[in-house]
Amino acid sequence: MNIPRNITVERSDAVPMEEQPFELVERKGIGHPDTICDSIMEAVSVDLCREYQSRFGHICHHNIDKGLLVAGRSLPKTGGGMILEPMKLIFGDRATYSCNGQLVPVGEIAEAAARRWIRENLRFVDPDAHLIFQNEIKPGSPELTDAFARKVIGANDTSVGVGYAPLSETERIVLDVEQFLNSPALKTRFPEAGEDVKIMGCRNGRKLQLTVAIAFVDRFVPNPQYYFERKAALRDELLTFIESQNGAFDSAEIDINTLDDPSRGEQGLYLTVLGTSAEGADGGQVGRGNRVNGLIAFGRPQTTEAAAGKNPVNHVGKIYNVLSREIAARIHREVAGVREVAVFLCSQIGRPVDQPLIASARITPEPGADMAELQSRAASIIDRELDGIDAFCQKLADGEFPVC
Repeated sequence: MNIPRNITVERSDAVPMEEQPFELVERKGIGHPDTICDSIMEAVSVDLCREYQSRFGHICHHNIDKGLLVAGRSLPKTGGGMILEPMKLIFGDRATYSCNGQLVPVGEIAEAAARRWIRENLRFVDPDAHLIFQNEIKPGSPELTDAFARKVIGANDTSVGVGYAPLSETERIVLDVEQFLNSPALKTRFPEAGEDVKIMGCRNGRKLQLTVAIAFVDRFVPNPQYYFERKAALRDELLTFIESQNGAFDSAEIDINTLDDPSRGEQGLYLTVLGTSAEGADGGQVGRGNRVNGLIAFGRPQTTEAAAGKNPVNHVGKIYNVLSREIAARIHREVAGVREVAVFLCSQIGRPVDQPLIASARITPEPGADMAELQSRAASIIDRELDGIDAFCQKLADGEFPVC
């Protein structure tokens, strides 16, 4: 295609993240209530896309990005506690319930997707016993639904997506530590380590401090002494893992479950029955968790859009955020001399998604790099990626790109 696009590439004078004096990075793990919401609503969207394409040959209007996980009530206890009241998962927003005279069982698809995701990711949560499902997905508005019937589907909103590359060392280690904590290998050695993990990484100069919250599963903890012994062993395991990553930090400190108070007995321990705080302490909501690169990086450009659950056809809150991340990664990977890059894609409601109002990259070059060459090559990559947006959106629909 030879579509003229408004593409700009400029030099950034920002100090590279690795050279800034401090850095704050957060990651909410797979069992955190917010991540549960994001992950399930994205799974619902993927399953709806599959159903729509199977029935009608195209993806119909839907946005399942208003989910809410209402915390239940539990009574954790060393040796094993009990669930007093189940959690409630509310599916929200809009979807197409009928097309060409055929009805689509949206509620059934949503609930089935949620049950499957829970069984695959949360070891101790039984969706039949520990969850109540409430379908509040309503049919779409006529104007938004009609947009999907048009030959050229325009952007559903005026919004901005942003991505950057590469990850800093702090960002990478925060992501890696959470994935390590929730890996099958670690769960085998530490079955008491629940899936609800939250990590805050603070880099001050070259000193790294990780504050880790991890829900212990009470059935594997016979007494408070054992809890603190296993917490210390887990801390040593994490320090060994960080050292194995060959990082350039001068030192690394890890604090786990800092609210613990040994003087309070069982009341001073972070115990759960099911491995997630959603069972009794904390609710979850779509969009309050990780951005599409899996992190909440407080010193980086980012959007407030919730990508999870949005449709992959015209919802730029999803398309542009994931695409800008992919474009930034490709520029950094393929264009020699790019130290850091941030990509911004701004839509205008109604315009084709391959023709953003503006597509912009800000590049921090390596010393001595030819900025004109970097600009030319980066602009070419942006243009090619926008040319291939249809294939990209299909991959989004198939769930090939993580969004949380």
